[in-house]
Amino acid sequence: MNATELAAAVRSGERSAVEVVEEHLSRIDAREGELHAFNLVMADDARAAAAQIDAAVARGEDPGPLAGVPVALKDNMCTRGLPTTCSSKILDGWKPPYDATVVTRLRDAGAVFVGKTNLDEFAMGSSTENSAFGPTRNPHDPSRVPGGSSGGSAAAVAADFAALSLGSDTGGSIRQPAALCGVVGVKPTYGAVSRYGLIAFASSLDQIGPFATTVADAALALEVIWGHDPLDSTSIGSVPSAIESPLAVLDRGVEGLRVGIVDEITLAEGIAPEVRAAVEAAGLALESAGASVEHVSVPSAEYGLSAYYLIAPAEASSNLARYDGVRYGLRVDGETVEQMNAATRDCGFGAEVKRRIMLGTYALSTGYYDAYYGTAQRVRTLIIRDFERAYERFDVLLGATSPTVAFELGARTADPLAMYLSDVCTVPSNLSGDPAMSVPFGADAAGLPIGVQVLAPALQEATMFRVAAAIEAAKGSAS
Repeated sequence: MNATELAAAVRSGERSAVEVVEEHLSRIDAREGELHAFNLVMADDARAAAAQIDAAVARGEDPGPLAGVPVALKDNMCTRGLPTTCSSKILDGWKPPYDATVVTRLRDAGAVFVGKTNLDEFAMGSSTENSAFGPTRNPHDPSRVPGGSSGGSAAAVAADFAALSLGSDTGGSIRQPAALCGVVGVKPTYGAVSRYGLIAFASSLDQIGPFATTVADAALALEVIWGHDPLDSTSIGSVPSAIESPLAVLDRGVEGLRVGIVDEITLAEGIAPEVRAAVEAAGLALESAGASVEHVSVPSAEYGLSAYYLIAPAEASSNLARYDGVRYGLRVDGETVEQMNAATRDCGFGAEVKRRIMLGTYALSTGYYDAYYGTAQRVRTLIIRDFERAYERFDVLLGATSPTVAFELGARTADPLAMYLSDVCTVPSNLSGDPAMSVPFGADAAGLPIGVQVLAPALQEATMFRVAAAIEAAKGSAS
């Protein structure tokens, strides 16, 4: 049963939340040792929460739209009194004194948390191989990566460890692992979902969103977690009042919608032929369903990766300066404060995090700021304007999510540039702040999943979900 069906069954009394949770914990016991989707399995907490939900149902109360639904949380979201590590040694032993806003909203909706999922350290990576606690493996083929940085969250849903999960998306960290694991992954409009309690990587790019097995489940989860939050200064005050309900439009179809296939994220060098074919097939399916489909160019999108890998590390170098061995987390003593700071960071941060901090600090340094960070921000403005022009002609855009299917563990760890290119299709939407999502659509000859990316203008999640639902339906009818 998917999340929507599970919640309905628990709310009606047809199934008990305890039974649902035990089923998922049993699956975790069976495969977690092989896949390592979690940094922490919250079995006792999950059982206690499920029992409370069953008691509420017995009293005739409605526990909420996600009653009894097992949910996994990326381990960069604060959970009060429970370890939150960002898969980094530098946060060893830290237990937040508060919950992230999304955690509170999910709990209030009746969700049951089954664990905190593995990720690339501080969400910096595209394969979940940069974790201080070891890599996560792809449920479809454990010799391959699940994508990243939210690889644990994607794998947890793909392996049916949880019906829903949350990830964070700074440059594609929800959508790319969703594509590689064959699940739905959503990056909402920047500011539509509160970032309060999300440990920052790059604050102008980070956004929380859901993973699910179906488009409808993803819409349900999104509607639970979005909305204005006064604790987040970047939260959009009009959400959700300014956005039509995605759940309400899923069966509306795509008749009359204008869809543009973006050449820069579909036909570019490095996009595998089977991925291109899947995007074109999705376009044909939408055309058959009544949409008008044609190719479109968003010229500056090809510079997105270069701009991203200056802006994101620059913001990271500022955000991660707080890990100094003084306030919380790891502390390695030294004879002076400076030596203690340096020793703590050297021991606590992994190689990729150090690489990005150094890159970002260099880009912000005197004499290089304008040439690097300043230029990257101007490119970001060009990307925003090019997407705005495209959306004057099209209601949504279509493209690849990942250039390839899941690659083998270790295949790109020695080549950072090859790893960074994994994000080439997804970073433009982070830079523009617009919503985008990945929908499973087909597989390669080896049976590895392929994801198709749907992009939409800011606050147009409803239209994006209409198109995603049509793509999902076309995949179902073809299979």
